[in-house]
Amino acid sequence: MPKFSKPESESELERRVIELAGKKLSQLANEIHWPVPENLKHDKGWIGQLLEVHLGASAGNLSEPDFQNLGIELKTIPLTAKHKAKETTYVCIVPLLDNIGLSWENSCVCRKLSRVLWLPIEAAPEIPIGERKVGRGFIWSPSEEQMDNLRNDWEEFMELISLGQVESITAHLGEFLQIRPKAANASVVTTGIGQDGMRKQTLPRGFYLRTSFTNQILESLSKF
Repeated sequence: MPKFSKPESESELERRVIELAGKKLSQLANEIHWPVPENLKHDKGWIGQLLEVHLGASAGNLSEPDFQNLGIELKTIPLTAKHKAKETTYVCIVPLLDNIGLSWENSCVCRKLSRVLWLPIEAAPEIPIGERKVGRGFIWSPSEEQMDNLRNDWEEFMELISLGQVESITAHLGEFLQIRPKAANASVVTTGIGQDGMRKQTLPRGFYLRTSFTNQILESLSKF
């Protein structure tokens, strides 16, 4: 099977993950002739894209899990020097229109988080990008309690959105999930629903996992 083709089974994906453990990002980039950026300010998705290529992810920008045939989503966890999550984890874009009939079970968030391949990555600022190493990845599914908490957050957010109250949603809302603007700058807008029920221009939003949740996963699995 070609190295970068999509994995045909979960065990095949796990084998590739094991092969990545301990490798520097510069090694992986050199293998596919990619330049290593000096910083990630203008290349925020570079590490994720690099790992997608090496693991054979196939979904691209679709709202489906990265490994479509396996139903597994790829998420990196940039880690501090103390092996804690450095930042929140982006999940997917928030649907601001056409939400009638949308349920948790068929939501993008549920599809993305039902089965996740987590890949820890060194992210201490003193380590140059190319020198950062890939940690030991692991495939995870939320517990029943975690799934219930995620569902509760999602349902509360979607109720506010359906009532035209998207502008009232701040990063402080939600126990495990949060909603934040997802745009390069304030000039990027999309269409949502206002409190009067009419369409209005607003910033695109994204669903993110709080660091407290990803740290909970890391601690419970003791994988890094």
